[in-house]
Amino acid sequence: MHSSAAEVTTESRPVLGQEGTPPEHPAGGGFRSKGRILVLALVVGIVLFVGLRVKTPSIKIKNAALPSNAPADLSRTLRLKGATEAVQTRAVLAPLLAGQQVGTLTITKLTLGGRYVKRGDLLVEFDRQAQIRDSLDKQAEYDKLNGQVLEELAKEDAARAKDETEIKQAEDNLSKAELEMQKVETLSRIDAEKAHATLDEAKTTLQQLRETFDLKRRAAQAAIRILEIQRDRTRETMLHAKANAELMQIHSPIDGVVVLNTIWKQGKMGEVQEGDQVRPGVPFMQVVDPSMMEVRALVNQEDFLSLQIGQAAKVHLDAYPELVFPGKLEQMAPIGRSGDFSSKLRTFAVVFSIAGNDARLMPDLSAAVDVDLRAR
Repeated sequence: MHSSAAEVTTESRPVLGQEGTPPEHPAGGGFRSKGRILVLALVVGIVLFVGLRVKTPSIKIKNAALPSNAPADLSRTLRLKGATEAVQTRAVLAPLLAGQQVGTLTITKLTLGGRYVKRGDLLVEFDRQAQIRDSLDKQAEYDKLNGQVLEELAKEDAARAKDETEIKQAEDNLSKAELEMQKVETLSRIDAEKAHATLDEAKTTLQQLRETFDLKRRAAQAAIRILEIQRDRTRETMLHAKANAELMQIHSPIDGVVVLNTIWKQGKMGEVQEGDQVRPGVPFMQVVDPSMMEVRALVNQEDFLSLQIGQAAKVHLDAYPELVFPGKLEQMAPIGRSGDFSSKLRTFAVVFSIAGNDARLMPDLSAAVDVDLRAR
C-alpha cells in the first residue's frame, strides 16, 4: 500500500511538471505583461501630446509671416459705426418776432421734404395777417404824426416871420423916436416929455420882443421835437411790423434739398405740414447740399491711436448695402468724452469725407466705415 501510494505520488508530479507552472504562476505573469503594455501606451500618448503642443507656435508664426501680396488681412481693417451728414447745411427756424409775444405760428405754405430748391426759393410761409395789419396801422399813425410835424414847422415859420416883422417894426419905431429926440430942444416941454416917453417905450418894446423871440423859438422847437420823437418811435414800430411780416416768409439760403425735421407737435412727434402750428425758435426744417457728404463716427481710445489724418476708408450704407463709397479721414477730435459704460473709457469723434455722390446718399443714414490701418 505504501508503494502504491508512493507510486501514485510520483506519478502525479511529472504530470504537473509537464503541464507547466502551477495555476497561480501563469496568472501572475499575465498581469505583469498587461501592465507593461498600459505604461508603454501612456508614455506614447504623452509624447504625442507634447509634440503637438510644441508644434502649435510654429504654425502661428508661419501664419503671421504672410507675404505682402497675400489676400487682405481682416485684422488690419477697423470698422466704425456712424451717421451721414452734409458738409454744408442750413437750419430753418420758426421766426422770432421783434416786439411781439406770439405763442405759435401757423404754417400756410410749405415746401415738401426731398424737393430740390435753389437759393432764394420760398421754403415756408406763416400766417402774417396780424403783422400786416399792425404794419398798416403803424404806417397810418406815422403818416399822421409826420403831417403834424410838418404842420408845426409851417406854423413855426409863420410865427417866426411875424415876430421878426414885429422886431423890425420896433427897431423902426426906436429909430424914429431917436430922431424925434434930436429936435427936442425945439419942442415944447410937453412934447419933449412925450418924445422921451416914446423913446423909452420903443426901447422897452424892442427889448421885450427880442427876449420873447428866443423863448418862442425854444418852445416851438421843443413842441416840434416831441412830435418828431413820437413820429420816429412810430416809424420804428412800423419797420418792426414790416420786418415781422417779411420774417413770416422764409427763403432758401443755399441750393440744396429740403429735409423736414421731426419735432414735437400737437402731443406727438412728427414732421410739420401745412396748417400746423410751430413755436417760435423751433428748428423744423433744414436745407442740405447733397453734393458734399461726410460721416461722423465715434472711436474708442485704443483704436484712436491707430488712426491718422488722410487714411483711406470705405463707407457702406446700412440701408443700401450695394452702395460703397471711398472715403478719407479728415478730422479727429482732440478731446474725448466719457464712455457709456465707464467714465475711464474715452471715445473720440472722427469725420470721414465721402467721395462721389448718389441720389440715395442723404443725411442721417446709418453707415459703416472700414478704415485700412495699413495705409498710413
